Amino acid sequence: MQTIQEIMTPNVQTISPQETVQRAAQLMDELNVGAIPVCDGDRLVGMITDRDITVRSTAAGQSPDRTHVSDVMSTDVRTCFSTQSVDEVLGQMGDVQIRRVPVIDEKSHQLVGIVSLGDMATRHSASVDRALDEISSPSEPDRTPTQH
Repeated sequence: MQTIQEIMTPNVQTISPQETVQRAAQLMDELNVGAIPVCDGDRLVGMITDRDITVRSTAAGQSPDRTHVSDVMSTDVRTCFSTQSVDEVLGQMGDVQIRRVPVIDEKSHQLVGIVSLGDMATRHSASVDRALDEISSPSEPDRTPTQH
């Protein structure tokens, strides 16, 4: 059984909830990533994605240099443990339509890495295909549409 620890990306760059959305976007650009875990000290408190910035901030007319990460980040973050099996986590990713999962140490509960669908692609292609089908299904927006 292959575990998450074997395929995860360790030493993940994080951002503080007090940082600006502009800084989060710059960091995403520098790192060439679409999501960054948000940590308050050692504690994972959320995730901010390029979609959070686009939909929750820019589309709402918020100024990126004055809007904080905490204003637009997702706080209901699914995590996994480094000791969990790849198949188990893949199933969870498909069930809740997510492409990236922060990895938490089971004992310390601190962030130790991140695992993405891409990390799993070369090792579990059939399972990844199923998860990708589930993740790619349309879901309802998590905001109230604006009236024009």
